[in-house]
Amino acid sequence: MRRLLIAFLVGVAMLQAATSAEAKPTRTITVFAAASLSDAFNEIGKQLELEHPDWKVRFNFGGSNQLALQIENGAMADVFASADQPWMVHLAERDRLAGAVRVFARNRLVGIVPATNPARISSLRDFSKRGVKLVLTGEAVPIGLYAREALRRLSQKPEYGQDFARRALANLVSEEENVRAVVTKVQLGEADAGFCYTTDALGAVARYLRTFPMPEDVDIIAEYPIAALKSAPSAEAARAFVDFVVSPEGQRILTRYGFLAGS
Repeated sequence: MRRLLIAFLVGVAMLQAATSAEAKPTRTITVFAAASLSDAFNEIGKQLELEHPDWKVRFNFGGSNQLALQIENGAMADVFASADQPWMVHLAERDRLAGAVRVFARNRLVGIVPATNPARISSLRDFSKRGVKLVLTGEAVPIGLYAREALRRLSQKPEYGQDFARRALANLVSEEENVRAVVTKVQLGEADAGFCYTTDALGAVARYLRTFPMPEDVDIIAEYPIAALKSAPSAEAARAFVDFVVSPEGQRILTRYGFLAGS
C-alpha cells in the first residue's frame, strides 16, 4: 500500500511539472544585430537566458544594411541593433519600428594590418602606398562608409596630401559584407590593411593584428541605435531585451568588450 501511495504521489508531481512546463513554453527572441556586436550580444543573450529560463535568445549578425533590408522585406525579428543611425531611420520611415530608438553604444575606427605586416606599413599614411592590398566593406555597410569618410578627412591634413583618399582607394582589392569579414581577411594575411571598429581588434584576434588609431582631429564616432520591431511575436520580450541592453548591467557588458557608453 505504501509503495502504491509513493507511486501515486510521484505521478502527481510529474504531471504537475509537465503542466507547469506547458504553461511556460520557451519564448524565442530573435535579434538582428550589427556584426561588430557579436561577442558582447552573445554574452548579453546568455545572461538573459539565465535570468529567464523560459527564454531563448537567437541572433542574426551581419552588415546593418543587409539586416535592415531583410526586416523591410518581411523577416521575422524582435529587435534591430544597427551600427549607424541611417539604417534605423530607413526602417522608421517604413513603419517597421515599435517604440523609441535608443542609442546604446558608441565605437571608434582603427586601421589594421596583419601582425606579420608583409607590406611594411608603419602608419596610416602607408595605406596609400603603391601595391598595398586594402580591404573594406561596401559603402552601404556602416564601417565602409565610416572608413571612406576617415580617408577623406585624412586627405585634408597636409602630411597626408589632398590625393591620399584617392590613392588609398586605388589599392582596394575587395569589398566584404561586414566588418568581421574585413578583420578575418587582414588577420589571415589575405589583405595588407583595412579598417574596423576598435572593438573588433580586441580579444583573441588582437595577437594577429597591428592597429593604427585615428588622429584625434579625424576620429569618427559610430553610434549604435536599438529598437523593438513591429514584427516582434512578443512585444514584451522585445522591450525587455532593449531595456536590458541600455541598463547598467548591459552597459557594463558592452564596456567590457570595448564599446563606449551610449546616451
